[in-house]
Amino acid sequence: MIRLQAVRKQYQMGDQTVHALQGVDLHIRRNELVAFIGASGSGKSTMMNIVGCLDRPSSGEYWLNGREVATMSSDELALVRNQEIGFIFQSFHLLPRASALDNVAQPLIYRGIKLRERLALAEQALTKVGLGTRLHHRPNELSGGQRQRVAIARALVGKPSILLADEPTGNLDSTTSLEILELIKEVHGGGQTVVMVTHEPEIAEQCQRIVRLRDGVIMSDTGVRSGAGTGAASPSAPGSAA
Repeated sequence: MIRLQAVRKQYQMGDQTVHALQGVDLHIRRNELVAFIGASGSGKSTMMNIVGCLDRPSSGEYWLNGREVATMSSDELALVRNQEIGFIFQSFHLLPRASALDNVAQPLIYRGIKLRERLALAEQALTKVGLGTRLHHRPNELSGGQRQRVAIARALVGKPSILLADEPTGNLDSTTSLEILELIKEVHGGGQTVVMVTHEPEIAEQCQRIVRLRDGVIMSDTGVRSGAGTGAASPSAPGSAA
């Protein structure tokens, strides 16, 4: 499903070249639950941006569902992002003046889906994440955990095959973080591939597979661990590995 071969990413900052990724090889199969973990500057967010077709490698190959991303036009990439990939961000990125329902329905506009159907699908997605009674609340009327649930519903409403979560618990307290993590694991249990960026070891330990990065290089990859990613996290011990 997701295959990176000798992927490098370089940025120019003034007269300095920053090597964000240095020859990364990675294969993620369908229905894996994977965590990218590393310190700031390790390359994990850069790799997430490439996997999400938000950025292109400087060199190397990225294959998504059997297609090489480098051969896709900008319009094709936009279609992939809209139909095949759902995004969850640390800062939610909700429209402040729109209701939860309208926020979730927004991605469906670009698919040409009519208003009545958009709202029905958005309501289903919000109900699925436990916000069926908050459809008409604006973001400032919701808690941090509820706003992240709206963001998850928005990511899921189009039924993407891949869910990318960039520090999805970064702005939340420990109890709410575990609730959001359990929701993401439920999504994975429904058959979707989930890739998560985190700097929190206790969050990464809840995933089937942990890929550790440092200085743009994969330092370790656990592979899919038997039984990992299936148990419930314990809110009474947020700092321990489950």
